[in-house]
Amino acid sequence: MPFDLESLKYNEQGLIPAIVQDHDTGQVLMMAYMNREAVEKTLRDGETWFWSRSRQRLWHKGETSGNTQKVAGIYFDCDRDTLLVRVIQRGAACHEGYFSCFHNLIDGGGEVKTVGEKIFDPEKVYGK
Repeated sequence: MPFDLESLKYNEQGLIPAIVQDHDTGQVLMMAYMNREAVEKTLRDGETWFWSRSRQRLWHKGETSGNTQKVAGIYFDCDRDTLLVRVIQRGAACHEGYFSCFHNLIDGGGEVKTVGEKIFDPEKVYGK
């Protein structure tokens, strides 16, 4: 059965949340938003595209860092208002240089601990 992009439920800004998960490990790498065009480009290109709310434009994951995501599968939930994108991550998913954006752990005592290793130095990639 062919997929109908119109069947997805986008919010009032025309966006749908996309949870990105590592295909091999199941680790959640990031959460971003897609508009219809980003979903279309992702399906067409086999790599992830998102809508940047801060820059108000489409962006191809890895366009600056080279850390792209090859799509292994795209799933939608039963309400059709959230996507789960399983990917083969090349390099780090996080712009801070970590494999996953979810590298800050709040421990049982309320302290924040960094988990995971930095894969790259963001200053060298982004100049920040």
